[in-house]
Amino acid sequence: MPIRRIALITSAILLAATGLTEARPDTRTMSCGQLQQLIQSHRAVVLTTGPNTYDRYVRQFGNECDLPEVPMSAYVPTRDGHCPVYRCDQPIGDLPG
Repeated sequence: MPIRRIALITSAILLAATGLTEARPDTRTMSCGQLQQLIQSHRAVVLTTGPNTYDRYVRQFGNECDLPEVPMSAYVPTRDGHCPVYRCDQPIGDLPG
C-alpha cells in the first residue's frame, strides 16, 4: 500500500475518533437543569464530565440498568455547580467480597 494512502486512512480514522468525542455532551457546559432534562428526555446518555472522563447516566425511575445494577446517586460538574444525577451501579450490599 502506498505511503500516501496509509497516511490518508490514518488521518480519516483520527478525524472520526475526534468527531465521536466531540459529539458527546459535556456536563461542564450545561446548567444542572439542562443536564437533568437531557437525561430525562433520552432515558440514558453518555456524557463527558472532565478532560478525560465520561460515563453513562440514566433516569432514576426506569429500566435503563442491567441487573443486578440499579440507578445510584452521583454528582457531576455543571456550569452552575455540582448536579445530582444517576448512573448504573451495583447496590452496596450486593458487591462481591
